[in-house]
Amino acid sequence: MVRLLSVNVGLPRDIAWQGKIVNTAIWKTPVDGPRMVRRLNVDGDGQADLAGHGGEGRAVFVYQIDSYRYWQEQLRRADFVHGQFGENFTIDGLPDTEVCVGDRYRIGAALFEVTQPRVTCYRLGIRMDEPEMAALLVKHGRPGFYLRVLEEGEVQAGNEITKVASGPEGMNIFTINALLYMPGHPRDQLERALRIPALSSGWRGSFEALLKQKREEGEATGNAGLAAASGPPPAWRGFRPMRVSRKVRESGDVTSLLLEPTDGQPVAAVLPGQFVVLRLEPASPPAMMRSYSLSGEPSASHYRVSVKREAHGLAGAYIDDELQVGDIVQASAARGGFTLRPGASPVVLLSAGIGVTPVLAMLHVLAAEASTRQVWWLYATRNGREHPFAEEARGLLGRLAHHRSHICYSSPDPADRPELDFNASGRLDVPALRALKLPHYCDVYICGPSTFMSDLTDGLTALGIAPDRIHSEMFGAGPSITPGMSASPPRPPHLPAGSPGSGPMVSFARTGLEVHWESTFQNLLELAEACDVPVRWSCRTGVCHTCETGLVAGSVGYRPDPVDAPADGNVLICCSKPQGDIVIDL
Repeated sequence: MVRLLSVNVGLPRDIAWQGKIVNTAIWKTPVDGPRMVRRLNVDGDGQADLAGHGGEGRAVFVYQIDSYRYWQEQLRRADFVHGQFGENFTIDGLPDTEVCVGDRYRIGAALFEVTQPRVTCYRLGIRMDEPEMAALLVKHGRPGFYLRVLEEGEVQAGNEITKVASGPEGMNIFTINALLYMPGHPRDQLERALRIPALSSGWRGSFEALLKQKREEGEATGNAGLAAASGPPPAWRGFRPMRVSRKVRESGDVTSLLLEPTDGQPVAAVLPGQFVVLRLEPASPPAMMRSYSLSGEPSASHYRVSVKREAHGLAGAYIDDELQVGDIVQASAARGGFTLRPGASPVVLLSAGIGVTPVLAMLHVLAAEASTRQVWWLYATRNGREHPFAEEARGLLGRLAHHRSHICYSSPDPADRPELDFNASGRLDVPALRALKLPHYCDVYICGPSTFMSDLTDGLTALGIAPDRIHSEMFGAGPSITPGMSASPPRPPHLPAGSPGSGPMVSFARTGLEVHWESTFQNLLELAEACDVPVRWSCRTGVCHTCETGLVAGSVGYRPDPVDAPADGNVLICCSKPQGDIVIDL
């Protein structure tokens, strides 16, 4: 008989971990007597991180006593108690190899439906005192599963579990889990999984991304179900010397560089919107590393980058004052997934300040193709003195059959001409977008300051544009993802505390920080955290790919090995160490 052994609940609480405070509800405690199960939760239970746990499709987490026995043997432990794996229901029976997504079960007075395997994060590793636990559950195929509550009711330990319906397609939890996380991702299996109505929206989105990757199979690598597409593999690793062939003043504070390979060989094909990393080597050290979007029409003979001189920016000042035509810079291959998608839908190119550069490259391609798509050119800056590429953009738009342009100056000069130089005074904000009446079926490409992008992304969604049609690129370090961590005042990146390391040089390209590796760090993620470099992570053991980052130069070693490999030219920083000097896109 399949039965419920224990009902376990727990509320979020703060714990100390590695010098930080983590808010988590991973500790669950058995309860006596009946307990009401509601649409979102068991009474008395809660989740700290609703992005990864809880919600209607993940109301109740189930783990099996057979897996308890398995892990006791594998980990040589004898101290497990019910709730050990953060589950709400500890059950006898229903192994992951038999339970299928869409199956329905009656337990006590409640009715449940299986929705997905469990997505395990680092907090289970804390609870189990086993840092690799998230990876072990996936590698050993014992994740457990989530239930949706179809009929609320009371349950209690000892209840019999009765199957009342079988899920369509008959895909068990073990198979569904492997389909996302393990290498392979067979197309027919993805299509089967997507035919299951009960499959949760998160897993459905991951399988749709993997299926799209299969359909566009060619150069694409990595796991699109876990990490957003990062574009085709870079054409080369490391850097190539390039000569400055032209230096052009675009506005009062923006300068463009045309860079040609010193060996005369062509650069590889570039997609509009991609970026390169430049190593600048002034006469007075140190060298500087910076990421710049390519701003011109993709060319096999040269790159064009356009750099804004910021008030205290060392790289911009060096390029403006010292770098001369004929000088040499080191350039990476083009990389990045913020690229113009093919199709016939309207295109909205939305930018502010120096964020114009990647969308300008997209405009170049649309103009070169004499595209018949409807193209919206929306740009914001302070005034005409700080408006780069104004004539260039007008000329490109004039080559398009269907286009609209809207330029906002937040602080126009007296000499700036309304309706000639700009269309509106003020900021390019959500009310301005609403007044423009953008078509809901457009694809939007947005680049600019972080608050500009976050505000307008939310605003575009509120205006009815689907999130998967809104594409963005951020200059500098992206926002951190550190689930469960208590917020602390941001600090600028810095060298780690203590004596300088003596190992390979780790260069954080977006941050501009170079640090010698020290063997006391277990992985690149820990080094980045010690330097207050913004990072993104969840599992910390090579499963979820949240930490996947561009590896611009050098090589790494893994421990533990990732469950599935990152895209070519990328690295999982949570489980890797440098093998010699490296440059990573953080």
